[in-house]
Amino acid sequence: MSDTRLSRMLHVLVHMHLLGGSETSETIAKMLNTNPVVVRRTMAALRDHGIVTSAGGRSGGWRFAKEAAEITVEQVHDALQAGSAFSIALSRDHSACPVESAANAFLAEAMADAETTLRTRFAGTTIRDLASAFV
Repeated sequence: MSDTRLSRMLHVLVHMHLLGGSETSETIAKMLNTNPVVVRRTMAALRDHGIVTSAGGRSGGWRFAKEAAEITVEQVHDALQAGSAFSIALSRDHSACPVESAANAFLAEAMADAETTLRTRFAGTTIRDLASAFV
């Protein structure tokens, strides 16, 4: 199963930036074709990492906690998912087998290299950058 939370939240954050920096859970839910409860739970993870703030009531909703130029894709990723961006796991069924060990060593090194490259790109790209690519 694919995890689309990062893509969906980047979508929301770019819209928020382009539309002035705030939105309600209901508006975001319509944008994502989902339930406002799901939006609140996901946005709460971003709030817990200092990316957005929330306010209740009539004029409430979600707002940026800092400028879009200060929010990186890496920060959004880390708010939504701890650890690696990859879900590939190494086999440990035959730990004494040199073939399994060689395959695991190759995969571990390749995934570490890919993770480094991905994180570098994530850290160097902000919500403002993504919005600029759109405009």
